Amino acid sequence: MTSMTSDATTAAAYEVARTVTDPEMPMLTLEDLGVLRSVTRDGTTVRVTITPTYSGCPAMATMRDDLVHALRDRGFEDVRIDVTLSPAWSSDWITPRGRRALVEHGISAPGPAHRPAGPVMLNLSPTRRTVACPRCGSEAAELTSEFGSTACKALYRCGACLEPFDHVKEI
Repeated sequence: MTSMTSDATTAAAYEVARTVTDPEMPMLTLEDLGVLRSVTRDGTTVRVTITPTYSGCPAMATMRDDLVHALRDRGFEDVRIDVTLSPAWSSDWITPRGRRALVEHGISAPGPAHRPAGPVMLNLSPTRRTVACPRCGSEAAELTSEFGSTACKALYRCGACLEPFDHVKEI
């Protein structure tokens, strides 16, 4: 890829990186999920910056590997993946396309994340959310478990159609 200009190379690398899917929710690209923060060049090195949904997200190693493989398969030999924790990922970073994909696959998309202005009170009670069933649209959903198929999702059951479903938590 040495024949491309630096800007063209960066754009080409971004086009590859933006197609890599999340290993836990493969209907979403890392871009749709808001995990893909940037793609830049540092000399001959393509640098990709990602932010985990949680600091202990077990999918991060797979995300890094998938990005490296996708870029190397497209001719980018020197690839570095940087993980940044600041600013912390927010479910508000999920794109509209990503939110539609979640619902189309039976997962309730998060609402707006709560952003307190001051200190955050410790609350050990279950989080109260207004959640709509992705299948029938009913808001008669009840929390089954604060942790669903992954740590970033909660498990609900619809009171109308009785179907269980995951909800991506607002963070």
